[in-house]
Amino acid sequence: MAVNDQKSVVTSADWFTKTANWAALFVGSPVMFIFAVATIAAWLITGPMFHFSNTWQLVVNSWTNIATFLVVFLIQNTQNRDSKAMNLKLDELIRSVDGAHNELIDIERLSDRELERLADRYQHIRDEWETRKRRKPRSA
Repeated sequence: MAVNDQKSVVTSADWFTKTANWAALFVGSPVMFIFAVATIAAWLITGPMFHFSNTWQLVVNSWTNIATFLVVFLIQNTQNRDSKAMNLKLDELIRSVDGAHNELIDIERLSDRELERLADRYQHIRDEWETRKRRKPRSA
């Protein structure tokens, strides 16, 4: 892949990211909620005019299906970005704290089996702490 090709890929990715972020903010805004409620209200009000026909029902079904289909991708994109950013922040905290277990950096890439082993290890540590806590005499 040539350098120019890489630039166009990055530009396309940047365009998508900016557009998806803007759309997610817009779709999640109070204005869009009011628009959605108003649209449904208008649809309900027009029911008697269209004799509650199949076409009348198809209009709202089609509109909501299309909107839902598109918004699912926006939500997933936003969730992926938020998750990645949060994991990077946590990785930096782990890296920067003395005594932290650096093997926990980037653990989201581990297999389910490896994650389960780590979870078991930390559950064992927690159980040991609980045992020590129960044995420790309380001061008055």
